[in-house]
Amino acid sequence: MVDTRVTCAQNRRTARHCRTVFGPRSAPLAPHRSHPQRFRLPFASLSPQKDTPVSRLRSILTATALAVTATIASPLPSAVGDTTDVSPPGANDWSCKPSAEHPEPVVLVHGTFENMAKNWPTLSPRLKSEGYCVFALNYGGNAMGPIAESAEELDAFVGAVLGATGARKADLVGHSQGGMMPRYYIKNLGGATKVDDLVGIVPSNHGTETPLVRPAGLENTACPACDEQQAGSDFLTDLNAKDETPAGPHYTVVTTRYDEVVTPYTSAFLDGSAREVTNVTLQDACPLNVIEHDQAPNDPVVHQWVLHALERTGPADQAFRPSCVV
Repeated sequence: MVDTRVTCAQNRRTARHCRTVFGPRSAPLAPHRSHPQRFRLPFASLSPQKDTPVSRLRSILTATALAVTATIASPLPSAVGDTTDVSPPGANDWSCKPSAEHPEPVVLVHGTFENMAKNWPTLSPRLKSEGYCVFALNYGGNAMGPIAESAEELDAFVGAVLGATGARKADLVGHSQGGMMPRYYIKNLGGATKVDDLVGIVPSNHGTETPLVRPAGLENTACPACDEQQAGSDFLTDLNAKDETPAGPHYTVVTTRYDEVVTPYTSAFLDGSAREVTNVTLQDACPLNVIEHDQAPNDPVVHQWVLHALERTGPADQAFRPSCVV
């Protein structure tokens, strides 16, 4: 296993950001956890003061009922998203070496208010099953911090991935802000020589006309990235000035007409030549697909577009027709 703290520390410019991603250098390297964090429920308050067979049975039944209810209500596995330091299934095996068929490792970049476990419970194992080396990171405090600083964290992480795998370039797949923020890395931090494909799933490339609403528990948390993703922000104006798609990587955008977060949905599209840029609207090929913004990374049709873009030279082919019934 490669100690990514050491890999990062060898570069003075990125050492601070590696400490952000991987923790203090003085901390020991934790062994890779291939299993999800155990699901824990706070049932201590349900235990009666007097321990009797009836009370124990009542506690067991209550806990079981709550656990079943939580499982039914959750659209994702219960172990996903409860903590921010859990890798999604199939990701962050630092001993993985890319194959000749898939020479670029894939780095998954989550969206605003999210973390890697919540954002990639289905796409990560799908990519792994197809033979890719898959990596994912958390950044920016649930991606709420300044986007330029988050891009520096991505820079450090991609450097660690390339160092561990021996690959020359990586493929980036991002959701929402995670599909837009890498463009800052590509344009301003040298990522153009380190990225082969950037696939953005409903990315906020030109911002949104809809204010981003903080989820429960984060209502009072500062969110510079929220302001920077508003349409017309100074950050996006600078990012999109001159060339939106610098030479080097290939760019694929996958969006949906039912995106209620990045509005209008066409604001996700990028300018560029057909040799380097492909903008995809899911409903052009699958008119009955009604997937919206948050669940787009879990949509099987989106997965097909991602795999198609990664497997070919250049961006996705507009003529590609995924299976709409999966």
